[in-house]
Amino acid sequence: MTVRDLSLFVGGARLQMTESIELTIQSLQAYGPAHDHWVIAWSGGKDSTATLTIILYLIAAGLVKAPRRITVLYADTRQELPPLAIAAMEIMDCLAERGIEFRIVRAPLDKRFMPYMLGRGVPPPNNNTLRWCTRQIKVDPMTAAIAESLGDGTALVLTGVRQGESAIRDRRIEMSCSKDGAECGQGWYQQVLPESKGVRGRIATLAPLLHWRVCHVWEWLRHWAPRAEYGDWPTEIIADAYGGDEAEEVNARTGCVGCPLAQEEKALESILAMPRWSHLAPLRELKPLYRWLREPAQRLRKSGIERLKDGSIGKNPQRMGPLTLEARSEALERVLDIQRRINAGAAGRHAPFLLIDDIEESRIRELIAAETWPEGWDGDEPTADTFLPVTIYANGAEQHDLFGLEEFV
Repeated sequence: MTVRDLSLFVGGARLQMTESIELTIQSLQAYGPAHDHWVIAWSGGKDSTATLTIILYLIAAGLVKAPRRITVLYADTRQELPPLAIAAMEIMDCLAERGIEFRIVRAPLDKRFMPYMLGRGVPPPNNNTLRWCTRQIKVDPMTAAIAESLGDGTALVLTGVRQGESAIRDRRIEMSCSKDGAECGQGWYQQVLPESKGVRGRIATLAPLLHWRVCHVWEWLRHWAPRAEYGDWPTEIIADAYGGDEAEEVNARTGCVGCPLAQEEKALESILAMPRWSHLAPLRELKPLYRWLREPAQRLRKSGIERLKDGSIGKNPQRMGPLTLEARSEALERVLDIQRRINAGAAGRHAPFLLIDDIEESRIRELIAAETWPEGWDGDEPTADTFLPVTIYANGAEQHDLFGLEEFV
């Protein structure tokens, strides 16, 4: 029987909620005591929030022995759907009240999504040639934060990885479930070295909700976690980001709001269908804005051959490059206007929603004023919608074919 079979069935029957919780307890009891420091990696999504809240409940209830130290790391990309961002802020208030150590993890200022794009001029990410966002604004900062909290010691990193969310992930779990003494059905336990440079300690990772079905995640977030006896956590709002009352049936996956890599905005449209979130309608303008920024008129282009540092000729002559200063300035004002209209429509019901905070806005304006460009660009290049002759080579001499009709010889 595969790990997938074991994670979904016990004795030929689907796991019930109490059985899933019991397996989570067994997982934490089996691997937790070997580590004095537990680090909970929390993205604000349904699976990692369920992981965070049930671990803290089990410790508070005396069902799992607490480690010497617990650290909660929240990955704040500033691009989360508002219900998730608001729930995360409320949960962090609860963590502070209970004296639980937590830290908000963000990328360095110049590498955050909006400053990197609108300040430095790097075009919005795309699936074909320039998918820079996930690693830069989420993975690398979280890896660095884990390494920093680790120091010279060891830690157990607890994640919300769960089977059934990704076929690729499921295959990876099946191939590695027996490593490092892990047993199928007891979570996904792996001993790994952090990827960050200069890390001195060691970490292990454990996914204690690996075997949970999605209905159990929603059962916990909606009906168990909000009750006083299970922690009184403000988790019900999270369902709104996944389809509201139909979250379990919709089984949507969320990403960044206005994600340039997604074909459709299913999660956002589900949210906007709920009257209490109708004020978020301006967020629909983000995806068209990112498409506009990728157009040739808003970008520069190399005007001829490009000599690399080693003297060779680049393989992609006349390639499109960074955003013009004018496009960056216009996009900044449009994003700030979207933000202003959303917060005006919220009428103080929630904390202000920020795609760009004051520090980021100031830094973006500073970078634009300084005429900052990505490496290899100086701003003197023509815009990408400018007609340029095609450079060809005949007998080693550079020539120009205005219409691109000559053959390469």
